[in-house]
Amino acid sequence: MEPAFKFLIEEEKVFSGGLSCRGCGWALLVRHLSSILGENTVYVVPASCFSIIAGPYPLNELKGSVVHTVFAAAPATATGIRHALDKQGKRDTNVVVLAGDGGTFDIGFQSLSGAASRGENILYVCNNNGAYMNTGIQTSTATPYGAVTTTNPNPEYKKTWPKDLMGIVAAHNIPYAATCSLAFIEDYRMKIKRAKEIEGFRLLLIDGPCPPGHKTEPSQSIAITRLAVETKLFPLFEVEHLKYRINYFPKEKLPVEKCLKKQGRFKHLFNGSDNGRALKDIQEHVESYWNRLLKLEQLSHE
Repeated sequence: MEPAFKFLIEEEKVFSGGLSCRGCGWALLVRHLSSILGENTVYVVPASCFSIIAGPYPLNELKGSVVHTVFAAAPATATGIRHALDKQGKRDTNVVVLAGDGGTFDIGFQSLSGAASRGENILYVCNNNGAYMNTGIQTSTATPYGAVTTTNPNPEYKKTWPKDLMGIVAAHNIPYAATCSLAFIEDYRMKIKRAKEIEGFRLLLIDGPCPPGHKTEPSQSIAITRLAVETKLFPLFEVEHLKYRINYFPKEKLPVEKCLKKQGRFKHLFNGSDNGRALKDIQEHVESYWNRLLKLEQLSHE
């Protein structure tokens, strides 16, 4: 039997021959995104894995226009393109940023905040795989607590919590921001369509599987991504003008170790050297964040 999600794609807008690693989330991410946005779209790509995957000029993986830009300036570049198109009367052309967490949480953060503050009419899509994967798996401020990277090798694994990008972006009081998982395709596609309908600055934060960086089997990418949602490591929710809505409530209370155990970047947490203290801290942090989301959703409906 063919996978159900295949029938959700009306027309492919991605050429074959992408340069992604096996099991990379980018391929599935842009496949569904581009099928909904259509060819009347300009994609702005800063330095990231996707700047390699899309291919150097004159190659182009997407059926649309692709503009490569520097690491720190994707939202600023997208702003210029948006205003140029508007001047030409092409307001129906989509302008979309495709960036990784390094160009979003860190190097491009100032530009991102500026575009959000100005209410620029662009869609910002971040494939969050939790490190600078394209340049050697260095730590970013999106890297999870407890993870090993080349700049935080064991035993000096990352011992700070990742930046709450959704909370920061939501505080700009933008019209739409949402988290997405490639294991929940129907939810992801619904959010793309919702973002396409809205005018103003919109953001989709996607949990991006990365076998080389996460030290996982390529065939397990989607299963592990699903576990991230089920264990509440990556909750699915939306924010519209500071109003929160949780999109998925896990049916079982699964511990975070169900997901972390499958990733080699966390294997040191299971050797018993700290009596499981790090795992307990991660579990407590996840529960605290989930309870905060519940309260924010409740406040949004009062």
